[in-house]
Amino acid sequence: MVRAMSSNTSPIHVIGGGLAGSEAAWQIARAGAPVVLHEMRPVRGTDAHHTDKLAELVCSNSFRSDEPTTNAVGLIHREMRRMDSLIMACADANQVPAGGALAVDREGFAEAVTKTLSEHPLVTLERGEIAGLPPAEWDNVIVATGPLTSAALAQAIIEKTGEDQLAFFDASAPIVHRDSIDMTKAWFQSRYDKQGPGGTGADYINCPMDKDQYYAFVEGLIAGDKTSFKEWEGTPYFDGCLPIEVMAERGVETLRHGPMKPMGLTNAHNPTVKAYAVVQLRQDNALGTLYNMVGFQTKLKYGAQQALFRTIPGLENAEFARLGGLHRNTFLNSPRVLDGVLRLKADPRLRFAGQITGCEGYVESAAVGLIAGRLAASERLGHAFTMPPSTTAMGALLNHITGGHIETIDAGRSSFQPMNVNFGLFPPMTEPLRSEDGKKLRGPEKSVARKKAMSVRAGADLEAWLSGASQAAAE
Repeated sequence: MVRAMSSNTSPIHVIGGGLAGSEAAWQIARAGAPVVLHEMRPVRGTDAHHTDKLAELVCSNSFRSDEPTTNAVGLIHREMRRMDSLIMACADANQVPAGGALAVDREGFAEAVTKTLSEHPLVTLERGEIAGLPPAEWDNVIVATGPLTSAALAQAIIEKTGEDQLAFFDASAPIVHRDSIDMTKAWFQSRYDKQGPGGTGADYINCPMDKDQYYAFVEGLIAGDKTSFKEWEGTPYFDGCLPIEVMAERGVETLRHGPMKPMGLTNAHNPTVKAYAVVQLRQDNALGTLYNMVGFQTKLKYGAQQALFRTIPGLENAEFARLGGLHRNTFLNSPRVLDGVLRLKADPRLRFAGQITGCEGYVESAAVGLIAGRLAASERLGHAFTMPPSTTAMGALLNHITGGHIETIDAGRSSFQPMNVNFGLFPPMTEPLRSEDGKKLRGPEKSVARKKAMSVRAGADLEAWLSGASQAAAE
């Protein structure tokens, strides 16, 4: 429900129409404050985007695990839904089968976000680049420009903070036309037949490799012609989105224990023979006509990609709707330059959200945008606001960004790096975990029990926090 607002309330400005900026704008408008959402596309494009829609997904179409009791990503999904997240609502409305994951039709998802915000009476969408720092009269600003921040704004932020930004490479995977996949060699199955949102337990297309095929493929990855970015030398990769050839360079068996692992899969065409490695493809649109190659983000040149990926059994005649690509992501040294409520210490009118803060992942970016939007709206409307407890998925992620990182210096640069939400960011359980017969748990059993206990604690603490926040806003 939109609250009544004073006619002289000046707008909050959100720079960047990605997942974080869109979520922030939504939360601001829902609170009853006017917001101007600035998106530079299509006036100025980027190396990764293909449309002018808000919240366009430039990499995978997966929001990853939707299981909230043993997976921190699924837990943050649950928390965001509880807080009326626009990003999660649009994801749920445009989901496609993906086993235990929440994946979306990327075009339908972006269209839904764009339509919802464009039609909201308190949201003004302005197209055009904000080159440099925003005007001084903008007294409440959220910068959610993401990993593809324009050069002019990035340089202005560097000069304001007095520090260099860190950077890492990010890569996107190829997308294949479904009808070009040879299903006499490939088969449908989710790992361990696991069912997820809208899924059947047979949501991935699987392409098997024997040992010789796998070894030849790894050799081709390492030897393949790759894009060179000399001006980016020294930039580290983020482990959560490594190009597949970089993984291959870490050892010939690495891919078999990563995106090409055969565990939990049985070849429907030859069930008695265990595949040595398996390439999985996940549905990318609601029509089921496009599938993306899971974990196959790459910096191989286009010709090398087509030649090598067509050696995969089942993909010999693959037609690609999009080939893989590579771009550089940038982010702040947030523990140093941001305060506990995501404001720039050197200029507190500027608040940051999304991947530029040093979180990684679609839902993580949107979650930080959600909190940033609520913070900005509370500040504008004169409401008290406390940050979510560190025992929740949102609170744990925000704590990492604003101070949970242990500061070390390596070769003259900070070791702060982007982070996906994970249970390692949560405060440990204070009570020992025991089985029903009172024995201390050990090994995998203990790990699962610990995650479940953290999930239960997070749920209770989130509800208590939301109840307190509602009471404070009412007062």
